[in-house]
Amino acid sequence: MSNIEKLLSQKAFDNEYTKGMIGLVFVGNWIVSRNQQFFKKFDITMQQFNILRILRGQHPKAANINMLKERMLDRMSDVSRLVERLRKADLLERKSCESDRRAVDVKITSKGLQLLKTIEEEVAQLDDVLKKALDPLEIAQLNSLVDKVLAQY
Repeated sequence: MSNIEKLLSQKAFDNEYTKGMIGLVFVGNWIVSRNQQFFKKFDITMQQFNILRILRGQHPKAANINMLKERMLDRMSDVSRLVERLRKADLLERKSCESDRRAVDVKITSKGLQLLKTIEEEVAQLDDVLKKALDPLEIAQLNSLVDKVLAQY
């Protein structure tokens, strides 16, 4: 009996593809839950962290809401709402775009950069799940397999 079958008290799956899909969903949810707990102590969400990292990559240039949406890990996020919450926390600033008044320019603040620096001193903990379970060859194989599945996206 596999670990996923034990964890779900499942006798057997119809086939290996179903087992693989359920295993990926289970592991994905477990990892998201761990990440949510990690970011709570910094008073931000995973999605807000993602936005701050994107903005740091753009720094000192501004980004716009559409670019943030395209680059988010969670494409279902309400980016405008997330940006507003980060603005209220002084982690980013937003202003009307000079070349297109309908668009909004978004930039990370020095406070946002400092928060990222603080978080990244501890963020390696999030990799521990994979580091404990997989050796370097296995993680490379996992990344290759994930890449192969993402080719269907």
